[in-house]
Amino acid sequence: MFKKLLGITATVAVAALVLSGCASTTGTDTTATTGTEAVVESGLIGVSMPTQSSTRWISDGENVKSALEAAGFEVDLQFAEDDIPTQVAQLEAMLTKGAKALIIAAIDGTQLTDVLQAAADAGVPVIAYDRLIVGSANVDYYATFDNFKVGVQQATSLLVGMGVYASEDSTSADGPNAAGPLNIELFAGSLDDNNAFFFFNGAISVLQPLIDSGVLVVKSGQTTIEQAATLRWDGAVAQKRMEDLLVGNYADAKVDGVLSPYDGISRGIIAALTDAGYATMPTISGQDAEVLSVKSILAGEQYSTIFKDTRELAGVAAGMAIALLNGEMPETNDTTTYDNGVKVVPSFLLTPYIVTIDNYKEVLVDSGYIAEADLG
Repeated sequence: MFKKLLGITATVAVAALVLSGCASTTGTDTTATTGTEAVVESGLIGVSMPTQSSTRWISDGENVKSALEAAGFEVDLQFAEDDIPTQVAQLEAMLTKGAKALIIAAIDGTQLTDVLQAAADAGVPVIAYDRLIVGSANVDYYATFDNFKVGVQQATSLLVGMGVYASEDSTSADGPNAAGPLNIELFAGSLDDNNAFFFFNGAISVLQPLIDSGVLVVKSGQTTIEQAATLRWDGAVAQKRMEDLLVGNYADAKVDGVLSPYDGISRGIIAALTDAGYATMPTISGQDAEVLSVKSILAGEQYSTIFKDTRELAGVAAGMAIALLNGEMPETNDTTTYDNGVKVVPSFLLTPYIVTIDNYKEVLVDSGYIAEADLG
């Protein structure tokens, strides 16, 4: 059975072995077989990650690789450096080498149709890793987090940091700044990543009523995901947009909060605000608990991040591949949410956590995700 965050003591290798014996489940049943049944398959599994420019993806790739190797498989781990043709070519090469399964974190989930058809023709199962692959029937399973909840958590932490909510448990404006008005700006992820829509929609579900009531004001008027999007989740792109927003809308006003969906984007926003002379940062959200951004939280720059334990995610994805190659059906706990335009992809959703300066040690350091020495 999957453990709650602070109860994690097993390595991803053990997680993979646990999941290798899972029976199929549906609905919200998350019970797993906890035996260590022997793996009856071996061979090559291809693991495709989008880039090495983010420490998050490097960790994800290595964790998946370690879990699969611990279960006796060979692993071809490749990083495509955010170049779609490179990712396609790498996947084609994996199939040529005889990969028996593919685990893919797509750069653009709409651009893999042909190579996925080649995988299907070869009888190779495909697991989408944290980014849903869309427009293809040849996606077998999806391992991810509750991404709508991530957006809700980002918005909630933003409101707590600005004093609109008294606590993370609030569902209405009950903090010291509940009446507003407070100026916020909205950032979203890359439009070619399906997760960006879940994050943004989750956040807007919390923020929109307060925008409608006037507690929150988006001075730029840029409130749609298309207006707020950040191509390839690039911090430099976010920095330029924040600079433009400040010049165009805040000559005689200040920004009180910024919804950011990712730590790299948050750092770009902070750079723009610093260059604009902000000695005290507005409340800024984030995601992925990257070391640089946790340091930023400790320095009083970024307010929060969302922690998604990618060690657990790696174990789930590896376990799915192992189960399939053992002729078993991987465990799922969501069979309704993730429609990729062709099919609803059976998914396993893990739990995200809000991290601030108040709980970073308990959540990140004590769980072994980040060494305290790395935050010095």
